[in-house]
Amino acid sequence: MGILNVTPDSFADGGLHIDPDRAVEAGLRMVEDGADIIDVGGESTRPGAEPLPEAEELRRVLPVIERLASRVPVPISIDTYKASVARAAVAAGASIINDISGLQYDGELGEVVARTGAAVVLMHTRGRSTGMYDLAHYGDAAAEVAEELRAAMGRAVSAGIPAESIILDPGIGFAKKAEHSSEVLARLDTLLALHRPVLTGPSRKSFLKAALGERTAVEREWGTAAAVAASILLGAHIVRVHGVKAMVDVARVSDLIRNAAGQRLAISRA
Repeated sequence: MGILNVTPDSFADGGLHIDPDRAVEAGLRMVEDGADIIDVGGESTRPGAEPLPEAEELRRVLPVIERLASRVPVPISIDTYKASVARAAVAAGASIINDISGLQYDGELGEVVARTGAAVVLMHTRGRSTGMYDLAHYGDAAAEVAEELRAAMGRAVSAGIPAESIILDPGIGFAKKAEHSSEVLARLDTLLALHRPVLTGPSRKSFLKAALGERTAVEREWGTAAAVAASILLGAHIVRVHGVKAMVDVARVSDLIRNAAGQRLAISRA
């Protein structure tokens, strides 16, 4: 999943694709580089970010989705927690709704997903961006994240969303300190036990500084590569990244190794 931020203030690439023409070019390039999904987002949800008015979010994302939808062969995802934005984005050509709130912020979003027939990514977080770190307290981070995502699945199914349309995201960096993010990645099996596809988004996140030291977001690309490889080897089905071309190579080699391990296990069991 290639990240296409059409925002002026994203932590990793803020302002790079705020112009619709540049954003569309970037999306096309991601597909050429091997992206399987393009995730378009108009509101920065980095820790401390302020909410964006609905009208401005629509102004940013709709022209990009409309133009990409007619030109790319891969699904387009809308990164939003607002029901109205999700509805308009699906009408413009998106087929996945990537909700950082796990259906907690907007009570109408679940119904919109159900009515449109879109797939939905339910991400784990606690609270809003401005105060999420105040809630980063866990006894067993992996188990608690899994249990809270189980509750999000319950909200989705109650809203009429088929279970097979749900993807789960542990929310790396959201309401989590570095040690929590590392733990939920290391124990992806707790999410896989919920029997839904798992998406991880470690790309350029600040938790990588625990290993790398102080680096700017763009200087964390090698660290991202390690986290992407680990995610795939531990069972992730989708990885959400900024640097698509390099991470496609990482994913292909990781898949090769994971598939070889699976074949060896199958032979030993036979």
